[in-house]
Amino acid sequence: MSETRYCEVSDLLEARAPLAEMRHHIHQHPELSYEEVDTSRYVAQKLEGWGYQVTRHVGGHGVVASLTAGTSGRTVGVRADMDALPIHEQTGLAYASVHDGKMHACGHDGHTTVLLGAAQQLAKTRNFDGTVHLIFQPAEEAGSNSGAEQMIADGLFERFPCEAIFGLHNHPGVPTGTFGFRAGPLMAACDTVKIRIHGRGGHAARPHLAIDPVMIGSSLVMALQTVVARNVDPTEAAVVTVGTFHAGFAPNVIPEEAVLELSVRSFSADVRATLEARIRALVTSHTEGYGASADIDYIRGYPVLVNTEAETAFACGVAEELVGAEHVISPFPPIAGSEDFAYYLQKVPGCFIRLGNGEGKPMLHNAKYDFNDDNLTIGAAFWTRLVERFLAKERA
Repeated sequence: MSETRYCEVSDLLEARAPLAEMRHHIHQHPELSYEEVDTSRYVAQKLEGWGYQVTRHVGGHGVVASLTAGTSGRTVGVRADMDALPIHEQTGLAYASVHDGKMHACGHDGHTTVLLGAAQQLAKTRNFDGTVHLIFQPAEEAGSNSGAEQMIADGLFERFPCEAIFGLHNHPGVPTGTFGFRAGPLMAACDTVKIRIHGRGGHAARPHLAIDPVMIGSSLVMALQTVVARNVDPTEAAVVTVGTFHAGFAPNVIPEEAVLELSVRSFSADVRATLEARIRALVTSHTEGYGASADIDYIRGYPVLVNTEAETAFACGVAEELVGAEHVISPFPPIAGSEDFAYYLQKVPGCFIRLGNGEGKPMLHNAKYDFNDDNLTIGAAFWTRLVERFLAKERA
């Protein structure tokens, strides 16, 4: 019996130019979270043309494309995100965004194209035994009530069962074509806190008759830095950042209110709960100590992204087969950014993967960022091989 042959990068070399054309089209026509009408239509039409059973409007503008080969009954899911960011592009590229103030500054155009490339190759070869569900997700950048949450709420895993799910994000600063894997917590939970301090306004010349929210807020900014330093185990990681501070409108007026907004990040559920409890307690006691009061709006964002051991080891092995161990980083360092793929991993086992976008390249969410087209065939070959290996015929 001959050994099964799985996809190689060389199998997709002829597809590089068509894939680049697809990616440039998506890049040139970015759509923000919840607005991915044309992008989802473009994706669905491509998939239908390749013979997939396509379901549109899953959790909003989400698209799920299913393809079955063989009879095993096994299933696997692969996800790409489609939305852009409210950033005015400054790349000067021939295919730069035609929509002012909207840009694919995080590489979702590349993630979508990579999965489309794998979709076309899988449809062409059908070298697997089971069903693959390709999940094209909207609204990853939303921060809350995201595309992943909406697709799950719309019955994603009941309608399209997945034994495991995999996703990928490019990573500037790491060599092109280098894959990164980490079992366990990879990306942080991200919560947002809005604090409104209620003081008593007055004349700047008579501060003793007022309760100054600017002074209280300034003191609170410093006090909040003790939350991590004195409440979180030094072997754990957490971040509390005060990103905005708004108060007042004139130099000779003590305002009635001051508003602070915080970004809070953590890598475990226990630390996340500790941070919320300590921030709430500190804000309340601190403001009351000055005779003021505070309203706290604590908004829980994406949870910690936790890759499962077996699926991470499996995906890492596929990458080593495809590009060689010298182009694989494992374990990859934890990332303080957050990602709504975490919601999928709360439902089914899986792995979220990083793919180097090149050294010396602009970082994510930068007006000069661009996805590296050299990754299109590498990424597409990786997804193809991963599906072939996960649904390998000899495993039936």
